[in-house]
This record gives sequence, structure tokens and C-alpha cells, in this order.
Amino acid sequence: MSTPLRLSSLSRCFQGVVPSVIATSDVQGIPNVAYLSQVYFVDERHVALSRQFFNKTQRNLDENPFACVEILDPLTFEAYRLRLKFLRSEKSGPLFDTMAMRIDAIASHTGMTGIFRLIAADIFEVQSLEKVDGFLTASPADGSAQGPSLDGLRSEVRGLQWVSDRINRAQDLESLLNAVLEALDEYFKFSHTIVLVHDESSDRLVTMASRGYGRSGVGAEVPIGQGLIGTVARERRPLLLTTLEGDLRYGRAIRREAATLSAELGTGAEIPLPGLPDAQSVLAIPLAIGNRLVGVLAAEDRDPMRFGEWHEAYLEIIGNQIALGIDRMLDLPADDAPEPAAVLRAPAAPPVPVPVTKRKTLTYYRNDDAVFVDGEYLIRNVPARILWKLLGESQRTGRTEFSNREVRLDAALGLPPVKDNFESRLILLRHRLRDKCPEVQIIPTGRGRFALRTGATIEMIER
Repeated sequence: MSTPLRLSSLSRCFQGVVPSVIATSDVQGIPNVAYLSQVYFVDERHVALSRQFFNKTQRNLDENPFACVEILDPLTFEAYRLRLKFLRSEKSGPLFDTMAMRIDAIASHTGMTGIFRLIAADIFEVQSLEKVDGFLTASPADGSAQGPSLDGLRSEVRGLQWVSDRINRAQDLESLLNAVLEALDEYFKFSHTIVLVHDESSDRLVTMASRGYGRSGVGAEVPIGQGLIGTVARERRPLLLTTLEGDLRYGRAIRREAATLSAELGTGAEIPLPGLPDAQSVLAIPLAIGNRLVGVLAAEDRDPMRFGEWHEAYLEIIGNQIALGIDRMLDLPADDAPEPAAVLRAPAAPPVPVPVTKRKTLTYYRNDDAVFVDGEYLIRNVPARILWKLLGESQRTGRTEFSNREVRLDAALGLPPVKDNFESRLILLRHRLRDKCPEVQIIPTGRGRFALRTGATIEMIER
């Protein structure tokens, strides 16, 4: 006796990898068939369909509440038919917000905000569910197709222990972020990941670490509410997207045109966000403590089925651990507390070789609050002011050793009195110098201390 089909066992069919189809008819029986953007699993007896542009479908449902929807498993290519009865439309509430988030994220990413949007979540009762026999015979005859392999995914508790241990052993923010991404790669095989930290003063997300990309992208900014990552930050909810190629093709074209225009106008100050040009799936998790946003963790892959509901739910738990770790690092006291004796006795790390060149010209533009090096954009806002302070102090007094405390207390830098994110700003500055001006380096020398090293004659110009 075969086991009755359950909607909850068809989770892959609801990920939208293969478009679903809805068939309706008017009161005279004239049919209409359309593709669906979303078929959302509500419970074992109900699904929700996204209503966006399907005017004919809606008119038919007003006359005749019955519909038929076919969904497809993207791995086994088995089709399933749902016979539905329309119950109601929801234009607000938790269900509507959840379905709208995916559409809003894609609309923001492609420049179609306000045009490509969810009008309503239409709730249907599932009156019957059946497998479409003979649709395809791609599954093995013995029925052994069980979906994606979970080989290498150890127990959930072990995974949480692994990541938590990396977080707890981190000595500073930079090592914490790198350790987290390394653990996700080793444990989940997530090879393309990025962490962005929320800068409350500008209400933007700033890229602080990435893994698996040719360039780090440290310093790339994402406004809250813009694009996939910005939408996750605004909504404080995870977002899982598959089959991105069709949804984002238009957005990528816009991005290329904007980048070309920026280069032509000489305004290419933006640091590009790391990303796969042919990504097919994205999983983004908000990092929050209560209602306070700490940052966003995002992973992407070329495999449209790389991420599933299991990853989404489990990474939410891990995301809480990451958020607490980041918050702890950003909330370290600003004083210069003495280090343990064992640390003081440890030999200092050898200095990093600084390239020797004749001259580097750094220009600070006060109107834009930005620093350029030899005419090329380097950094802006608070990190730019920190760099300008350090270089100026060094040229005036010859000092090369500084402490976090003294820099933080300089009112001219405009640091917020609470949660100044000084550590993340220093990491950002260090990475940008490494990428664009290696002749100037900021080297950690101990707890709350660092040194400025230069391998060139620095000319400072202020405009």
C-alpha cells in the first residue's frame, strides 16, 4: 500500500526552480493557462499563490473559484497536480510579507521597485493532490532518488558547536569574520560567502569579509533596503532565492551600464560588491540581536538547488551566534587595559615589508569626505578621517605608534558616542590600503594598539 502524498514532502517543488503553471476557466468554461511566480506552502491543506500581473486569472477566479496547478520537482522531474479552491486574498500580514519579500528583493536589485511587486497573496484550499503518472521517467526504477546528498553534513549540534567554537576563540573582529566564513566553507561547503556589518551612522551595510571571490570587496556598501542583501537587512528575515538567472538578468544589464557610465564620468568611487556573475541561488541571513541589526551573512552558488529550507533554518541559529560574536567585538572597551603578562612577554610579530617607492600623493576632498591616492579613490567617511589624522600626526610629530583609545576620543572624527564600530572601520582602512596603497600600512602591535608604516614620501593635499 503506497503512502499518501503530503504537501510537506514536496518542499523542492515550492522553491521555484521550475515555474509552476495554473489553469483556470471562466463561468462559460473557457480556459486560461499562466505561469506562476510563487506557489507557497502554507500547511497540508492550503497553498498561497502570488498575484502580480495575472488579470485574466483573477477574473476567472472571481467567476469560478476552482483552479488546477502543476508543480515540478527540479531533481526528479516528477510532476504533481493540485486541484484548488480559491478562499481569499491577503494584502497584508505575515504571509503576505513573507511572499512579498522575495519579489521586493528582486525588484530592488533590478531597478523595478514599485513595478514588479506583489499585489496579493491568494489563499487556496487544496482539495486533491496527485502525482502526474508518465510525465517523465527520469527517476531510477527502484525509487532511490531521494534528493540532494547530505554527505559531509555532520550532526546539527556538531555543526553549531564547530562554528560557535571558532567565534569564541577569535581575538578580534577580523579573525572572527574570517573564521566564520572558513567554518561555513569547511562544514557546509559554502564556497562563496560574504559578511557585511551595519554602520549605524550611515545606515548602510559595509562589506567586512568575503571568501571564494577573486577580490575581497572589503568596503563595498549596500544601502538598507536596496537589492537582495539590503532587503534582508530591512526586513530582518532570511531570504532564499533559486533560479536567479532569469530574475536578475535585467538587473545585471543595468549594473553593467551604470558601471560603464560611472567610469566615463570619472565617478567610480564605489567599491564593487563581490559576487558571482552567473549565480543561480542565494541565501542571505540577517545578523540581529533583538530588533537591532548587526549585519548580514550571504552565500551564493551556481547550483540552483544548492540551498534548501534546512540550510535556511539552521543558519538562522548560527546567525544568532555570529551576531553575538560581532557585537561583542564591536563593544570592546575603548581603554588601554594592560595585557596579560604572557601576552606582553610574547615576541612581537615581524613587521610586514613595506614597498619602497619615491612618492605617493594622497588628496582629501572635504566636500565628499573622501581620500584619493594618486587620483584613484581610496576610502571615504570616518575611515578616511582616521587615515588623515594618522598621516597628519605622523608628519607633524614623527609618531608612528597609536592606540585605539586616543583615536576614538578625537571629536573631529565624528564617531558616534555609542557603538562607534571603530574596530570595523580600522579593518576596512587596513584592507583598502593593502589593495590600493600598500606603501602605507596599519599594523596591529598589541591589544588596542597599532602602528603606521610608510614606504614612500607621502604628499598630503587637502581640497
